Amino acid sequence: MDAVERFRALVAGDWHLDEGALAIAAGADERLDRARWLGELDRLAAGVSSFDGLLRRLFVEAAFAGNGAEYYDPRNSLLHHVLARRLGLPITLSVVMIEVGRRAGIAFEGVAMPGHFLVRRAGTDDYVDAFGGGEVLDLAGCADRFRRTAGVGIPFGEHLLPTAQPPAILSRVLENLRGVYRSAHRPVDLEWVLRMRLCLPGGGVEHTLELGAAIGRQGRWLEASAFLQDARAQWPAYADRLTSAARAERAHLN
Repeated sequence: MDAVERFRALVAGDWHLDEGALAIAAGADERLDRARWLGELDRLAAGVSSFDGLLRRLFVEAAFAGNGAEYYDPRNSLLHHVLARRLGLPITLSVVMIEVGRRAGIAFEGVAMPGHFLVRRAGTDDYVDAFGGGEVLDLAGCADRFRRTAGVGIPFGEHLLPTAQPPAILSRVLENLRGVYRSAHRPVDLEWVLRMRLCLPGGGVEHTLELGAAIGRQGRWLEASAFLQDARAQWPAYADRLTSAARAERAHLN
């Protein structure tokens, strides 16, 4: 079973964010030692018994930080690299915080604020910017962070701080990798990312079309064409687009 099939099987059952994020990372490195990195999360949680203690452990003692200098490095989205390098994106650093908190008995939830990703201590108005070194924000602080990161002038309210469920968090990690690998012209990596993305809610015909193109860019034109033709059964409203894309892949053989 390859990394995509392991991911598909995982998300079809009961799972935690650490398992899902490591299953994504296995797409980039199938030799990934899952037990090692789950153990690292256990180690980070050992002895933590309070919210302040968790912040001190992660952002002072372990010195986790946002990698603003190399934001588009794919390692920022791969949990084992985030744990090894102590660098990541807002969402992957938030995954670390949520999972260390779960082990320490401190419940957190992801918050998909537009333009940024935060963590909220469950049942409170305490928000944490993991990318910002574990800075604790109240609602006014969130509003200020929103204005600085989103760059839009719409009125701020709690409706802009929705809870992100675990499948949505994994989808966002995969979308980050999708953008990185597409920009870097890495179709092999883009293929496994898109296949995983289609395992989660919200995967659509655009992901399907892009996956077909990624397969074709590896010279597997007949496979790409067949994949797109078969996808018409799933996306009948887009049958013409899929047929046209399949025909374009077969044309490479001429």
